[in-house]
Amino acid sequence: MNEQEYLSKYDRNTYLSPLVTVDAVLFTYHEETLKVLLVERANHPDKGMWGLPGGFIDEEQDSTLEQAILRKLKEKTGVIPPYIEQLCTVGNYFRDKRGWSVTVCYTALIAYQACQHYIDSVGSAKWVAISDIENMSLAFDHSMLYQQARERLKQKSLYSIVPGFALPEVFTLTELQHVHEVLIGKTLQKKSFRRRLEQADLLIDTGEKRQETGRPANLYRLKPESADYRFIRNLEF
Repeated sequence: MNEQEYLSKYDRNTYLSPLVTVDAVLFTYHEETLKVLLVERANHPDKGMWGLPGGFIDEEQDSTLEQAILRKLKEKTGVIPPYIEQLCTVGNYFRDKRGWSVTVCYTALIAYQACQHYIDSVGSAKWVAISDIENMSLAFDHSMLYQQARERLKQKSLYSIVPGFALPEVFTLTELQHVHEVLIGKTLQKKSFRRRLEQADLLIDTGEKRQETGRPANLYRLKPESADYRFIRNLEF
């Protein structure tokens, strides 16, 4: 029997398969803090509990894992996040009451303004400040996934400007610095932070200004290559 004959007769239902899903920890920056998108579960198990956006892979629509999670995020937000990366894969027999389950979790960032109108129209979705999530009991193992995503983003704050993807399309340097400080939990040296931005040339000066603490501040946007850039040294406090 050659491979073609073998595959033509292969029955994928011969062996039990685990449930396979994708989930995302979607961050945004709003009201001077980071927030995460949560959705209320409409069905059992854990019906009525809040959890991360995600769901089952659709073999007819999704040819890759990333397509699956982008589809689920667009269903919840109305748009595709400008930044997304795979965080981890978790699988065991106890994370889902329905049986052996595997989820591939992603970290994603999006501007609050880009999707808030859509989210406001969906009663089962809401932004929750990271300080409030600590006191919530989330569905499945989503609390653990959130903690892992937050720690990953915190580490990225030390050597990249990836957190900037949680800001509006145009922003001030003060806003960019503050989103880093929120994640790291410490105040950064303003001169050092701005010097490394200038040296890396990761921002586009829009030529526009916004009034900020009594004087106008320049507005910037991220260059596309900002997502992959890594500083040689971590930020200084």
